[in-house]
Amino acid sequence: MADAPRILMIATDGFEQAELFEPRKALEAAGASVTLASLGTDPIQGMVFDDKGDTATPDALIADVQADDFDALVLPGGVANPDKLRVVPEAVALVRAFAEAEKPLAAICHGPWLLVEANVLKGRRATSWPSLKTDMENAGAVHHDEAVVVDGNLITSRKPDDLPAFNKAILKAVGLGEA
Repeated sequence: MADAPRILMIATDGFEQAELFEPRKALEAAGASVTLASLGTDPIQGMVFDDKGDTATPDALIADVQADDFDALVLPGGVANPDKLRVVPEAVALVRAFAEAEKPLAAICHGPWLLVEANVLKGRRATSWPSLKTDMENAGAVHHDEAVVVDGNLITSRKPDDLPAFNKAILKAVGLGEA
């Protein structure tokens, strides 16, 4: 990654606002190029827990992006966002492609639902929002209740309060943070 790392984020309506905006801000501030892909190109609605927050305008369509064009994938949470994306074959295939290529794959809060759907958790250490623990264990993950869990290329966190640790782990994984 001699050039600036190219980071892909995928999200749709219902993303947890801080879990999209804060990692994107940290990555861009460190010199990464961040692309937000969604199901359409209209602005998508962020949430602050149960209240509507700010919107974000996607740069690309999920159907038009390829793992080969990026160095890492970041999956914000929010309840509705990953629940909608996990039934979209292109989104699930994209997550699987990043996992198979062993590129950094970061998911926070409910974002790991996409990891479950992509079947990439077997034997992996991970964390999530507490209500996903059983889903993740049923998918083969070893679930830990920690702010951030790094298992090779897989980076997971539980909630917005964990964003500082999550962002630090992502920056390190893409060569922009402390080794």
